Amino acid sequence: MSEPAIEIDRPHRLESSSPPGRPPQPGTRTRGPWLVAAATTVTLLLLAGRYGYHRDELYFLLAGRHLDWGYVDQGPLVPALARLLDTIAPGNLVVLRTPSAVLAGGAVLLVAAIARELGAGRGAQLGAAVLAALSGIVLASGHLLSTTTVDLLVWLVAAWCAVRLLRTGDSRWALGIGLALGVGMLSKLLPALLAVGLVAGVLIAGPRRLLRDRWLLAAAGITVLLAAPNLIWQAANGFPQLGVAASISDGDSSYSGRRDAFTLQFVIISPYAVPIWIAGLVALLRRPAWRAYRAVGWAWLVVVGIVLIAGGKGYYDAPLLLVLTAAGALVTVAWASRGSLWWRRGLLALGVVPFLLPNVVLLLPVLPADRLPGFVVDVNYDAGETIGWPEFADSLAAVHRGLPQDERSRAVVLTGNYGEAGAVARYGPARGLPRAYSGHNSVVDFGRPPADADVVIAVGWDGPAQLNGWFETCTQAGWVDQRVEVDNDENGGPIHVCRGLRRPWAQIWDTEVRHTG
Repeated sequence: MSEPAIEIDRPHRLESSSPPGRPPQPGTRTRGPWLVAAATTVTLLLLAGRYGYHRDELYFLLAGRHLDWGYVDQGPLVPALARLLDTIAPGNLVVLRTPSAVLAGGAVLLVAAIARELGAGRGAQLGAAVLAALSGIVLASGHLLSTTTVDLLVWLVAAWCAVRLLRTGDSRWALGIGLALGVGMLSKLLPALLAVGLVAGVLIAGPRRLLRDRWLLAAAGITVLLAAPNLIWQAANGFPQLGVAASISDGDSSYSGRRDAFTLQFVIISPYAVPIWIAGLVALLRRPAWRAYRAVGWAWLVVVGIVLIAGGKGYYDAPLLLVLTAAGALVTVAWASRGSLWWRRGLLALGVVPFLLPNVVLLLPVLPADRLPGFVVDVNYDAGETIGWPEFADSLAAVHRGLPQDERSRAVVLTGNYGEAGAVARYGPARGLPRAYSGHNSVVDFGRPPADADVVIAVGWDGPAQLNGWFETCTQAGWVDQRVEVDNDENGGPIHVCRGLRRPWAQIWDTEVRHTG
């Protein structure tokens, strides 16, 4: 059934700024994307229990024990979700990662739905779904519980609503955008970047009247209302996320820095998809029938420009790259249907194996953890961070057992990062380890060591030079042995035993031990 014509006289509709002739009507609905989405979710669930927790997942579980309206590096949504899932099924990795697998399937459906809004037929919708399902951003974020998975779905929901609004002229779709962005900002403040991109796109390409529309103002109110708890917490604590963003800009994080952010644009979906999303971008900006959607193309240009200039993580704009890929799927199917079909379609088919399927091997735990090739970790840093955490705790326990009895009773663990603290919280009690403390991000606010804790097992520090300012003596007492040859941030790292506080914990905790990144 076709959509009704735009009613210009109704107050909630916008006058079209496009030339005579409306954008193409949505394509025919098809079950193909649903099957692809279901296959994506099932595959992710089947692999969810392999390897182990990611450092961020251990952090979310630890933060979930200290629920708050905000944290140094995130909002309350994911820690609260982690606590809920771990309460339902304690220690069950598959349950913990089930929401991510479901959200990844939802992302596949949304990419296909955006292609359908642009006029895609069954073939282009299926192609868009397959490209999304095998994209790096969907596979990587769908495998782990992470704020990135929430961001992915939030941005795609907002983009789908924006495309619906621009096609129909019905500005009530702005409420969907506001709702999505508001929920997303309970996870991270990053959806504000999408809002900036969309507003800039409308300013550049129109329809500018939309910026004065009452439904858009209502949508902005919904976003602020939903995001208020996290925003108030951030304001009350001096917006610590800005400090984290600064460290990311300096390259003090995975996938960050201007060079890495630029390079990631060409691999985060897949190298195979690069000419497809470029074709989609060009079509959004130049195709007369898609004039109404030009704001979406400009939104990506603005967002990726901000990411590159600010040195943000290269996957921040990946959801909009999937939107461009959805548009490019239409262009690609049309191109493959012209002229000599055999060589055009053959060229598309030949690229699948070398450029799309490797994403599965590189981004999902399909290879044995004890024989993981080094190139996998080189490409996918997060793979290495899901291996060896129980053995990490074993290494600390061996050092702890080697302490004299009187020292063992008052010793604590001091970790360099939140993942290590989360690992001790998860695996330490069964191994007799004392509580772990860390100055990293929000873990610093979960408590400092007792005043009489003058024996410290320190891990995650480069060497005693970082610790000598706090302790009278620091000696190496062991190594982290994860019992596999994997190049991650922990394996082979030194474990020190430090004794004799030079100053009380209360004096050094917030001023010297605290650090963000």
